[in-house]
Amino acid sequence: MEKKKLFVLTGFLGAGKTSFLQHVLEAFSDKKLAVIQNEFGKIGIDGSILQRQGIPIKEINRGSIFCSCLQLSFVEALAELAKSDAEFLFVESSGLADPSNIMDILESVKLLTGDVYDFQGVICLIDGVHFPKQVKDTETVDRQLKHCDVAIINKIDLISEEQYKKVLSLVREVNPHCQVLSCAHGQADLSFMKEAFLQGDWAFSEESLNRVDNKPKTISLLCSENVEKGKFQQFLQAVLPECYRIKGFFLLDRSWTQVDVVEERIDYKPCPEKEISELVFLSKVGPKVIRSIDEAWKKYMVVPMKLKN
Repeated sequence: MEKKKLFVLTGFLGAGKTSFLQHVLEAFSDKKLAVIQNEFGKIGIDGSILQRQGIPIKEINRGSIFCSCLQLSFVEALAELAKSDAEFLFVESSGLADPSNIMDILESVKLLTGDVYDFQGVICLIDGVHFPKQVKDTETVDRQLKHCDVAIINKIDLISEEQYKKVLSLVREVNPHCQVLSCAHGQADLSFMKEAFLQGDWAFSEESLNRVDNKPKTISLLCSENVEKGKFQQFLQAVLPECYRIKGFFLLDRSWTQVDVVEERIDYKPCPEKEISELVFLSKVGPKVIRSIDEAWKKYMVVPMKLKN
């Protein structure tokens, strides 16, 4: 039986991994595909964005698949999909995931399944707008880039040529060997995926930074009523300094809206109708964010909401 081609997708929060993966799934629509999607929140927001008829999507949430807390779930998911008829398997890891131990994990899978997967390498999405600050402040960003085979600088439509050159220089400081591409909206040239691209023998497997004791706090907010968009914007601006990321779906001004917050940037776009409005907050400050969310909601909103761990 021909081996299943396995791609691992990394990149910090908001870099554009899901947009890129949607682009890939469309480009490979003539193949039998499967996806493993990993999110820190309990609610799989990106999984609902990716849902496509006929493509199995396994969600592994509430942590990183490279952390001991979820490694077994990741190995089991890979072993289960090894029995499927998928020709290509794409793994989208959480934005805070450190893939430094991916080779060790794949060796564990091989013990369970045999030599089923043809590991193609790691693709890392780079947020062209925020990367200079992220790589300076966040060790996970450095690790993601260090352990990738292809780096894709996304959002180049939002930066100048000078800013792009700065990002490229910083990428090369961390990983001088990987292939580097650039794109906007995750729409990268995928010709590299149809060839055997160089795998990172230069980056030896090491222990992941993802551990149970440093797993960030996630909070889900649920609301069953329509919310005024202007007040909602004020609410988000009040809590975003304490969050790595905020994302979800909300009924705003009687229109269902996908909400995506990265750093200080708040993006909205239309989305299909949902049963209830849901937001996931990934906290920079641990459980203290619960009080901030509650106080900000009471300040700007008149409708009730519920917070869930």
